[in-house]
Amino acid sequence: MLMTLGEAIGKAAAAFGGKPAVIFRDVPYSYDALDRRANRVANALVAHGIEPGDRVTLCGQNSYDWVAAYYGTAKAGAVLNPVTAMLTAGEIGYIAGNCGAKLLMVGAGKGDGLMDALAGSDVERVVLFDDDGPADATPFEDFLADASEDFEVRPRGLDDLAAIGYTSGTTGHPKGAMMSNRAIAVGTAGMKLMHGRTPDDIVVTALPCSHVYGKAVMNGSLFYGSTLVLLERFVSEDMLRSVEQYRATMLEAVPTGFMYMLADPAIDNYDYSSLERLTCGGQTFPAATAAEVEEKFGATLLELWGMTELAGLGTTHASLCERRLGSIGVALPYIEARIGGLEDPSETMPAGEPGELLIRGPIVMMGYYGNEAATREAMADDGWFRTGDVCTRDEDGFLWVVDRKKDMINTAGFNVYPAELERVLAAHPDVSMVAVGGVPDTQKGELAKAYIVPRPGSDPDADDILAHCRKTLAPYKVPRKVQFVADLPTNPTGKILRRELHTIDDGA
Repeated sequence: MLMTLGEAIGKAAAAFGGKPAVIFRDVPYSYDALDRRANRVANALVAHGIEPGDRVTLCGQNSYDWVAAYYGTAKAGAVLNPVTAMLTAGEIGYIAGNCGAKLLMVGAGKGDGLMDALAGSDVERVVLFDDDGPADATPFEDFLADASEDFEVRPRGLDDLAAIGYTSGTTGHPKGAMMSNRAIAVGTAGMKLMHGRTPDDIVVTALPCSHVYGKAVMNGSLFYGSTLVLLERFVSEDMLRSVEQYRATMLEAVPTGFMYMLADPAIDNYDYSSLERLTCGGQTFPAATAAEVEEKFGATLLELWGMTELAGLGTTHASLCERRLGSIGVALPYIEARIGGLEDPSETMPAGEPGELLIRGPIVMMGYYGNEAATREAMADDGWFRTGDVCTRDEDGFLWVVDRKKDMINTAGFNVYPAELERVLAAHPDVSMVAVGGVPDTQKGELAKAYIVPRPGSDPDADDILAHCRKTLAPYKVPRKVQFVADLPTNPTGKILRRELHTIDDGA
């Protein structure tokens, strides 16, 4: 039975009581304790005057209190607005102002500039998860000081607005995708079914809870009685150590995270025999690397794909069914996916032909907050959401990401998709991580350039790597330039930022 976000933790506490819900900094917190903490947050919000439908912005690193604030805000009937802790004060101010937030809960490091950024917004109070923040903000414990541990959840409907998640804003200002309680509930239930999640699972993750993938993992664990081992931030060896320490059954990360773990010299120091399933999303994963991950951890890799506009996952693999490494799987239960024409989304492309991935069903956003023009642009006829991802569907129905439409490189009139090149490059034995971006060229418009992090202990040669590419890529697709780098630019989840590749010093 579907439940609203505000009901979820109370129902989980009734079922699982004293069982550990969250382990943070090696301290276990039971489902009962999490429910009581969330109730205190809800009471504090009500005392401050937060009404059902008011927006509350959450900005902070992963923590037990962030999780309690998330569910407590939902209990109070408010609309959640989670944003990444990596944002500047100005970016936080824009988002909180744009969605009309009345209260902001924020982590460390934003300083007094935050108050200036909030000037003119509807934010009436700033609450600090940590001690480091604006002087006139309220510490979290002070905010909860007089709040009772008992609270009756304010009723909200499945089709009421539950959360507003902002896109990354690669061009212009970010847009706020409005998600209903139904979207979150259906997406979470679909992920549970596909991944075979149970109360026996112990899940290790450092994915930011503010991010769409991190929230999906958090809800997928805590709605259904699993134990969430939550790391404050990604550190490769901490992830590896946590798997052994807590006998984890699931390990969840973006492709870059798995690549960092594979390259970590400590990887052979720990026991992974408890692992059953690995999930990976946020970016395309080369099949060769995916196979290496499965072999190293001795567990089933379940690749997935999702978006802020879908409240989490849109497609993935079923843990007990056929999988295809490198594919993003199939649509979640009760969700439709098809490949539309790049120019005409009403056209459906045949198997093997690239087109834009379109999604329809209850997980699709209600629209962009206060931006009807952007909503009309994103929504095709009959409820289909235009994802902006170029994909193909094979004869058996598995979906394969080619690339983002906006990341496509145009070389002398030919379309070159970086993800395709990255999959080939990643199969070279000297390549640990790779990203491909476009660089200007006076004759051909753009050329593909590969930025490669070498595998530890290797001595890579650019000509050898390009020869490897020529074996499987058409001549116009082969990168024209190769640069070896120590690291790649990533966002807070570890997703490689292709738009930042041009900022890497080429040593010239």
